[in-house]
Amino acid sequence: MRLDTDKILKSIPDGLRVPLFDTYREIASNYAEHRWEPSELNGGKFCEVVYTILDGAISGTFATEPSKPPNMKASCLSLEARPATGRPGDRSLRILLPRSILPLYEIRNNRGVGHVGGDVDPNFMDATAVYATASWIISELIRVFHEVSTSEAQEAVDALSERKLPLIWSPGSGLRRVLDTDLSISDQALILLHQSVAWVSDDELCSSVEYSNPSAFRNKILGKLHVDRMIEYDKPHRRARISPRGSRHVEQVIIAPRVN
Repeated sequence: MRLDTDKILKSIPDGLRVPLFDTYREIASNYAEHRWEPSELNGGKFCEVVYTILDGAISGTFATEPSKPPNMKASCLSLEARPATGRPGDRSLRILLPRSILPLYEIRNNRGVGHVGGDVDPNFMDATAVYATASWIISELIRVFHEVSTSEAQEAVDALSERKLPLIWSPGSGLRRVLDTDLSISDQALILLHQSVAWVSDDELCSSVEYSNPSAFRNKILGKLHVDRMIEYDKPHRRARISPRGSRHVEQVIIAPRVN
């Protein structure tokens, strides 16, 4: 089963669904660009949207737009006291998800992000925690509301994240272009895979980098990246996915010099 991203969480009103996706994409985009402070700040907005969704799902009536509870910690913990609904995922909605919101909100308020006086400057470690936890939260919402497996929910989140880099432009029709033409074809392929997160067909990659020989692209470019463990190239299904080593290369060698 593959979820249509246009139909994900359609049972949630657009006044909540759209801000949920927008704040998550902002977190993913800022994280990919090494913009730690905006990434962490957006975690606070994301928490407020998620809390409003949980409150509506448990009560049976959704608000028309997100709202900030007067006391996030007390409000999240109060959800545990609500009567069990008996619906699939009830414990996750009342207990697990509300408890997962609290660390994100704590980072937003007391780790040098939300105001002067925090004890830690915005940094990679905290931004990584925000991004990873926000990804898990949205995966769990999809799993509960759609009653799908964890892996299916993760595929939907991968499609939603669309981590955008200043180096990439999408002219439409599914094409994506790496704007820095001085980069090698291998690095261009890695950047595209880093943005996509999920599996990408080798035909799509070849078209995006405008390599003239698809067979040579598969063997010389993707094959070499696979041997170097920069990517996992699934030859039988003709698709590729970036590895942690490849992600480090993109973030440290390609992105970081352009941000710093």
